[in-house]
Amino acid sequence: MKQKNDDKITNVLRKIAPGTPIRDGLENILKARTGALLLFTDNEQYIKKLVDGGFFINEDYTSSKLYELAKMDGAIVLSADMKKILFANAELIPSSDIPTVETGTRHRTAERTAKQTGELVISISQRRNIITIFLENERYILEDTEVVLNKANQAIQTLEKYKKVFDSKLNILNEYEFNDIVTLENVLSVLQRAQMVMQIVDEIEKQIAELGDDGRLVDMQLEQLIGGIEKEEELIIKDYLIVEDKTPKEVKEEIENLSYEELLKEQNIAKILGYDIFSDFDEAYVYTRGYRILNKIPRMPASIVENLTKSFKSLQHIIDASIEDLDNVDGIGEVRARNIKTSLKRMQEQFVFDNIIN
Repeated sequence: MKQKNDDKITNVLRKIAPGTPIRDGLENILKARTGALLLFTDNEQYIKKLVDGGFFINEDYTSSKLYELAKMDGAIVLSADMKKILFANAELIPSSDIPTVETGTRHRTAERTAKQTGELVISISQRRNIITIFLENERYILEDTEVVLNKANQAIQTLEKYKKVFDSKLNILNEYEFNDIVTLENVLSVLQRAQMVMQIVDEIEKQIAELGDDGRLVDMQLEQLIGGIEKEEELIIKDYLIVEDKTPKEVKEEIENLSYEELLKEQNIAKILGYDIFSDFDEAYVYTRGYRILNKIPRMPASIVENLTKSFKSLQHIIDASIEDLDNVDGIGEVRARNIKTSLKRMQEQFVFDNIIN
């Protein structure tokens, strides 16, 4: 799955970020223009099957050892935790039946080995002087820190614009939910924009991981921009999901795995939520169960939210309920019932005000 592969690449980038021992070794090889092919694995079966010849080293890793061993032509095999150098000057022999888009011998071997084993393989090009990561079917080229930092800052600016559109769509949904006039179009557009935001976030997180300590400021900006958006998205799904055989988390993962082009078509999101395809989603009225709004009330336990939504079925019924009606729900006393009524009224007024000033 695309999302899981992206997470794996991001984890690798954190392990080889600037300032880490392994990155020091890679940078030294890059500067010396010797090139290198590195396989990271603890799987003895892969080692026996793919590694031919070379020298058995089994020494603790240091960047200077890696640099010296890279002067030989063969591949270097390291432990998966990057703490041991196992073999040097070896030949990797992956299956030639595995397709590859690479042209150079070293990169072709790296891609095939990664696809065959699912392990991390790093290739450093002697001619082009670049570091390329191969992991399963994914390929990622490391870039100069300044270039990555510039890209990250540009991505933050783009994220701000997308987040502003998301906030605008969410403000409309907030008000419409209280007035019971939500259409499927309102729901789909918010989920669509939320996921567009998160796709940019995924790219920025890769860049932050690649930057290491140099990415701290970008990381702080990112955290400030997206705080709470994933929780908001999951609760919207919980409010409007109509298929019974999938959890909100599973649905969220399905939406996350849509490509950008698939995400642009709202019918793809509607189908995942369980809705029929309408010619005009703005004519299809839906109602919210109220999970998202109720979670905004201070000191509201999840069990109480669950009891309320099961008892009243929709947010509008909860809004219309009397103090006595709310008091009859398991776990809600008169004091909490009054707090719910007061909080919902305050929220409704705030949402109307937000849409007026925006």
